[in-house]
Amino acid sequence: MKIIIHGGFFSESNDNHETKVAKQQALSAIVTESYAFLQDHTALETVVFAVSLLEDEPLFNAGLGSQIQSDGKVRLSASLMDGKTQRFSGVINIEDVKNPIQVADRLSEFDDRVLSGEGALAFAREHGFSYFNPITDQRQAEFEAKRNQQNKQGTVGCVALDGDGFLAAATSTGGKGFERPCRVSDSATVAGNFANAHAAISCTGVGEDIVNVALATKIVTRVTDGSALKDATDKSFAELKEINGFAGVIGITSSGELYHLDSHDYMVWAAFDGSLQVFN
Repeated sequence: MKIIIHGGFFSESNDNHETKVAKQQALSAIVTESYAFLQDHTALETVVFAVSLLEDEPLFNAGLGSQIQSDGKVRLSASLMDGKTQRFSGVINIEDVKNPIQVADRLSEFDDRVLSGEGALAFAREHGFSYFNPITDQRQAEFEAKRNQQNKQGTVGCVALDGDGFLAAATSTGGKGFERPCRVSDSATVAGNFANAHAAISCTGVGEDIVNVALATKIVTRVTDGSALKDATDKSFAELKEINGFAGVIGITSSGELYHLDSHDYMVWAAFDGSLQVFN
């Protein structure tokens, strides 16, 4: 059993050293709690659990504390993929909910499994997800000062391998901040979140770059075709570099290979496979 999570890029809000350390500590606590949860839960249940915890931590750009779009609203996107069943579900630009990953999880039971905007919100309300305002005082101040207009942005995500050898991936984002209303990122697409029986990948970074190279799907496909996770990821990042793309990924294979890579050494992540690892 293994798990790895990411908290996007530590530069996303002009982070100082104290904020960076706080993110490391938060990731350590969340990955440790999620690894304990994995002991008697499936990979699918665990990635939803872990990403929900990440969404609840205002240090990260997902759920509570998400970036604000140019019209003053927060719109959240999240997706979930079960490597065992090959079912993908997600919400795009949903407003006024606390945990978009949990809405994506509920959608996995239905035929129409990816919803956006008002339709996603209506589904959430129909299934008991109450009103929640994810804007923190800090994000409001950043928005008003337009401080976040030029920053590289991140997301949160989790991939897990359970005791039965099954994989799952989950990714959630609050967007890049001050973007055009209703912009669609990679996080609720198979470019940014993908899993099958062989590998699971969650991405962070510039959504358009990740979509341009179909990053998560490409890595998983290469692993499925016989490549090692490191080789598949490195090759895909070489192609990302050709378009000057900016991204980070975390991944696990069914054999237990665990790997992470980012374009600019800014990604914060943590892993647990019996011992804790934390980076950046």
